[in-house]
Amino acid sequence: MQISSDRHEYPAHWEADVVLRDGGTARVRPITVDDAERLVSFYEQVSDESKYYRFFAPYPRLSAKDVHRFTHHDFVDRVGLAATVGGEFIATVRYDRIGPDGAPASSHPSPAGAPAPAVSDEAEVAFLVQDAHQGRGIASALLEHIAAVARERGIRRFAAEVLPANSKMIKVFTDAGYTQKRSFEDGVVRLEFDLEPTDRSLAVQQAREQRAEARSVRRLLTPGSVAVIGAGRRPGGVGRSLLDNIRDGGFTGRLYAVNKAFPPELKELAGGDGSEGVPAHRSVRDIDGQVDLAVVAVPAEQVPEAVAECGEHGVRGLVVTSAGYAEAGPEGRERQRALVRQARTYGMRIIGPNAFGVINTSPDVRLNASLAPEMPRPGRIGLFAQSGAIGIALLSRLHRRGGGVTGVTGVSTFVSSGNRADVSGNDVMQYWYDDPDTDVALMYLESIGNPRKFTRLARRTAAVKPLVVVQGARHGAGPRGHAVRATRLPHETVSALLRQAGVIRVDTITELVDAGLLLARQPLPSGPRVAILGNSESLGLLTYEACLAEGLRPHHPLDLTTAASAADFHAALSRALADDTCDAVVVTAIPALGGRTAGSVGDAALAEALRSAAAATPAKPVLVVHVELGGLAEALSAAASTAPRTEPSARPRPTPPTGERTPADSPPPAPVPLPEDAHLIPAYPAAERAVRALAHSVTYAQWRRDAADPGKVPQYEDIDEKGAAELIHAQLTRGQGLTLGTEETCGLLGAYGIHVHRALPAPTPDAAVEAARTLGRPVALKVTAPHLRHRADLGGVRLDLANEEQLRRAYAELTQQLGTPEELRPVVQRMAPRGVDTIVRAVIDSAAGAVLSFGLAGPPSQLLGDMAHRLIPVTDREATSLVRSIRTAPLLFGWRGSTPVDTPALEELLLRVSRLVDDHPEVVAVSLEPVVVATHGVSVLSASVRLAPPPARDDLGPRTLPAY
Repeated sequence: MQISSDRHEYPAHWEADVVLRDGGTARVRPITVDDAERLVSFYEQVSDESKYYRFFAPYPRLSAKDVHRFTHHDFVDRVGLAATVGGEFIATVRYDRIGPDGAPASSHPSPAGAPAPAVSDEAEVAFLVQDAHQGRGIASALLEHIAAVARERGIRRFAAEVLPANSKMIKVFTDAGYTQKRSFEDGVVRLEFDLEPTDRSLAVQQAREQRAEARSVRRLLTPGSVAVIGAGRRPGGVGRSLLDNIRDGGFTGRLYAVNKAFPPELKELAGGDGSEGVPAHRSVRDIDGQVDLAVVAVPAEQVPEAVAECGEHGVRGLVVTSAGYAEAGPEGRERQRALVRQARTYGMRIIGPNAFGVINTSPDVRLNASLAPEMPRPGRIGLFAQSGAIGIALLSRLHRRGGGVTGVTGVSTFVSSGNRADVSGNDVMQYWYDDPDTDVALMYLESIGNPRKFTRLARRTAAVKPLVVVQGARHGAGPRGHAVRATRLPHETVSALLRQAGVIRVDTITELVDAGLLLARQPLPSGPRVAILGNSESLGLLTYEACLAEGLRPHHPLDLTTAASAADFHAALSRALADDTCDAVVVTAIPALGGRTAGSVGDAALAEALRSAAAATPAKPVLVVHVELGGLAEALSAAASTAPRTEPSARPRPTPPTGERTPADSPPPAPVPLPEDAHLIPAYPAAERAVRALAHSVTYAQWRRDAADPGKVPQYEDIDEKGAAELIHAQLTRGQGLTLGTEETCGLLGAYGIHVHRALPAPTPDAAVEAARTLGRPVALKVTAPHLRHRADLGGVRLDLANEEQLRRAYAELTQQLGTPEELRPVVQRMAPRGVDTIVRAVIDSAAGAVLSFGLAGPPSQLLGDMAHRLIPVTDREATSLVRSIRTAPLLFGWRGSTPVDTPALEELLLRVSRLVDDHPEVVAVSLEPVVVATHGVSVLSASVRLAPPPARDDLGPRTLPAY
């Protein structure tokens, strides 16, 4: 248990695990009085040069006074943090609050009767990193954490004095991205910098996060040596299967079998098929040399001992296939937390537990540390699956389709994370982002632990390569083994936010593979215009209808008739690709008639005709829809490999991972090498599947074009941000969470240029008449009782009341039909210009962040759920797309001869609401309903605002791994 030093309780929330530049991990925590011995031991391992740089003089050892000063902190004016690995210090950082004269300052209350001095907001900061760990990015990570601590304690500026020769430390400060000043005096460089995050500091932090997390995954996927812990002496069992799969897959590094049950005399574990043996050891500690990756396949109760041995031996990462963790209930969940904490103590990252394993097909690695019995074909598709069963299905499906339907399609890397206690889809995305061997990323997710971060990383990844996601457990809780943040947002909203980030969202693993094959093989289309040609009129019409259903713009199908030759297909495809009004081509084909059999020369000739025509115009995608045409698919396969070109192998062609055979019950043919830049034609067994894949590609291509110019967040001169902040602060002093009254709501919205139509209460008919006189006629009379609010269908609204008689009659009707005035709470409001009733809402979700929503009022949104969503802050281009993305948007643009309404004014309203919520995170919910969009202008007829302390935002703080 940590002990508080002086004035404040030990700040446990400052503890964090971080990923370092080289992919290892370290623990960051406050330094306490218990750390005296650790501090002395740490200092003894620091070189004299580093000590000189820290104290500006020779300083061989710390005095007792130094140790006391560096371990006793009040966690406000004096704070020290340490980075630890294996429980020992590897680096420290501290700050001391200073006054304008550079002398120590305090924020302690003044003695009674004494004037309160101004609390200084400046502190001096200093680092010391053990020489053996310099260059790992530890100082940069500690700077992020100590800066966050300082901001929490009211410090806004750091000062640091550094010797000119200490270039590494100067670089840490100058590269951080903060606004800073630099001076040189008395032989010392003095740096001063503000701690308020800037766009550059956040960009630097996120770039460092990407590099560190990518390298941590790379260490797991590209090991030079692997130890399988739990490998049995005889074939069979999980551990032995993993060992055999790694060996049989052709792993290029060193492989070891580890099992404490091995007899002492056993030095080598022979292969069951007479293949070369594997060195055998009773413990990882007995291995002579570095072990980069340990694959753990022992019962859960034995895992802690194995992890401890790995940590002490310096193993860099773990793949834990053992079950019995969080998926098994509360006891297993605690066992899983302990596993992660133990591994991180030694700086190791974990895939799993309950993981299916990892695969890397790179010829430099050839790692199959998974339960898949055969190494998949190498290729350009990255796969991530939280479920082992789905991972098997994905690998098997790619194998089968590569063998007889769509050509040889391979995998670059595969990760099955199991319970994803540590390494998650976010980490793998960081790796794929700049992985030169991966062109397309396919992910099966059963839960998203950090939606806000996932969306940010997905947006960046999708800007450079397609990211296709299918999400399981959409209508219920995720798997028991997954730690998932609670969200109030429905699945449809989360899906919309993912699409906004450029994610290609699909519903099934069949769609996942279909889209992946197209995106891995063909260029992105420049638009939705599709040419259709083929030798079957019926199949062409089916394709045409499928295009219309998916929102594409198909040309009328060109029927080449069943007598079409390969030359006819070549000529027709060449003409279609040369047509400037065509963005993509779908070729439909049925088996040749007249006695030809599948696999005949005709099929090969047709495949070559299509490939040669497509090669002449490589900028447009081409797809093939075939019906029971195995010969054509195999002919297309002959040159349709996405695999890196390797030397032929003597190893027999593997069967699918599930043991299934191809449709022809034979291994797929060996691919004929093509140039690396060749575009490969995918083929599909159904028109609907091909067109749906094409539609996903069209949508993604449009997103890429839009993302190149995302727009800007407008700066409106009439916004009173300071006044709004003062109003919010005054209201929150009344309570932790509250819904504002009418006047406060109108005042807050008015500070952002959002004007709500005034409504006056009408508790009596006379009051209603007086309100109408005050507001001006014609008026509307409506009830505001919660059970009748926005329910015009129940008769709670009377419109266009032009005189006193009409108003009194309407008042009497409402009270007679619906209840007493006390129950109905009627109000009078001046009539707004007629238009289209809409809804504008914003909410801050603890998991996904701030979300802006828009739809039409009434049945479209309430009954059909026709709402569109965007993450806040919204740019001008996003506001434009938000208005147009609902299905009922034509009602805003003159549907069936109606007058178009003022959508630019609507977009401005959306942008102002976005600014309000983004500027003031205390505004946790805004609802404007209805908003009447007229020919000129918009009218907000009703509004509500809820305030609360903002939820914590870990995406703006220092880099951390999920806490356990």
